[in-house]
Amino acid sequence: MPGERVSLGPFEFERGGSVPDLQVAYETYGDPANDAVLLCHALTGSHRVTTAGDETVDADQARAWWDDVVGPGAPIDTTEQFVVCANVPGSCYGTTGPASEDPATGEPYGSDFPAVTVGDWVRAQRRLLDHLGIDTLQAVVGGSVGGMNAVEWAKRYPDRVERVVPIAAGARLDSQLLALSAIARRAIASDPAWQGGDYYPDHPDDGLALARQLAHVTYRSKESMDDQFGRRTADCPPRELAPDALGDATDDDYRKVESYLDYNARSFVERFDANSYLRLTRAMEDYDLAAGCASDTDALAEFDGEALVVSITGDWHFTTDQGEALAAAFRDAGAEATHRVVESDYGHDAFLACPELIGPPLRRFLGRRRNHGSFAPVHASLFAN
Repeated sequence: MPGERVSLGPFEFERGGSVPDLQVAYETYGDPANDAVLLCHALTGSHRVTTAGDETVDADQARAWWDDVVGPGAPIDTTEQFVVCANVPGSCYGTTGPASEDPATGEPYGSDFPAVTVGDWVRAQRRLLDHLGIDTLQAVVGGSVGGMNAVEWAKRYPDRVERVVPIAAGARLDSQLLALSAIARRAIASDPAWQGGDYYPDHPDDGLALARQLAHVTYRSKESMDDQFGRRTADCPPRELAPDALGDATDDDYRKVESYLDYNARSFVERFDANSYLRLTRAMEDYDLAAGCASDTDALAEFDGEALVVSITGDWHFTTDQGEALAAAFRDAGAEATHRVVESDYGHDAFLACPELIGPPLRRFLGRRRNHGSFAPVHASLFAN
């Protein structure tokens, strides 16, 4: 069902602070009588997974992000599975976040909104599932930081999830990604409109645009950007896209790759909140599967289900080596696990941009039936090309 929102009551965040009433926006697809699959959106995605025949997009929602993967007859088949996706706390697509009204002041929370963690997202999702009467999940599936969200389910609530599918994800960010994320934060905070995070009704568009452009560079591979843009000049000067982009250069120096970054940045700042961006990126930066445990393997010790880890060859945001390390942690913990490497030069965003590559292994993994009350073991041959 499109655009539902539920009150989950008071919510205390792991790093301190609370809200008196956590509102969670979510969507469901399929028959509630079927096995439930929880989908975890990526950093700036929303609970709108598919248009499901409705092409309209509300102002407070991002566009549907997995139309070709979720639906009747799709790899995640809504005629056989009941699909749930919730917008995470701290975001700006209907779930309580920094831009939401603080009932104590009647103004947006702004800088007073607590820091959020991937653990907070999982705890909020669990409460939503309790509200929906769902005790056990057939699978939790997510891409990028949504993959971290999925893995955290196996760590925190191993008795409630049977399968996990982290896609283009890892157990933690490496130092290069931490560095780039830190630069993005500085770009937002250096915008004169930032005002310490209490900028409403204004917005630090310039800083958020720079932060998003930096992120976009990490989402694509060198090969895909060179193939699509090369060193070619843009068809038109920046004008409305980025009027200050040229500096002392001429229109002929404005390149296609700059136009791509400017277009995506402009569309992004029109739909996303800078405080939310900082909260969500910080949650991704701080995530460490081994936190509070001796190792990644120890963190997954209670999970006795199955895992399908999907990596993308052109992804340097989360490399195939990081994917294999995550799969190995599942195996060492005693879980059945397969690491499926998808061949694509697109880069990290291939899990969104190339659904034809992601869909087949998902269909095979989720489509297998139980055998006498338990899942049949995962074999690499199931995922051969």
